[in-house]
Amino acid sequence: MNTETEIVPAHDIARRIYSIRDHRVILDADLASLYGVETRSLVQAVKRNADRFPEDFLFQLAPEEVGALRSQIVISKTGRGGRRYPPFAFSEHGALMAATVLNSPRAVAMSLYIIRAFVKMREDLAANSAILKRLAEIDKTLLVHDGALREIYQKLRPLLEPPPMPPKPEIGFHIKEDTLPYRVRKRLIRH
Repeated sequence: MNTETEIVPAHDIARRIYSIRDHRVILDADLASLYGVETRSLVQAVKRNADRFPEDFLFQLAPEEVGALRSQIVISKTGRGGRRYPPFAFSEHGALMAATVLNSPRAVAMSLYIIRAFVKMREDLAANSAILKRLAEIDKTLLVHDGALREIYQKLRPLLEPPPMPPKPEIGFHIKEDTLPYRVRKRLIRH
């Protein structure tokens, strides 16, 4: 294959997909690099065909979202040769629509791989949610069993304790007397 339609592995594409506003999206710079065009060309084509990109296909990031992304990925600060405008985020359908707008051979070829990456992420998410649901059921069962075991342990605890130790015999000579010899009784004198 030539460099125009060279295939990018799905895991490389999946690393470029982010979760923003509860949607799986790919940023315009990443999409442009996958499609083999400049970011400004992609944005320009999108703006020329704005009627093809409803809000669920494409949205522009808010400044606070850009700040949050800056810590996750490398986006240079404004004033240092970075972007002047917040990036656009393309959903799965927006990425496919961008390929049709660009109409380059690489964009058409890569759009299939990008869609497959989105589908794979959706399948992984569904599998993870099924696993989490099952773990929640197991956790609930364990809590019930834990309570039952705690009750059994409380009932068995007195039986498990060792019997009290008999008193140790004292060492030495001991006389057992009923009365104490040194006590003087006071007699009451009656007059």
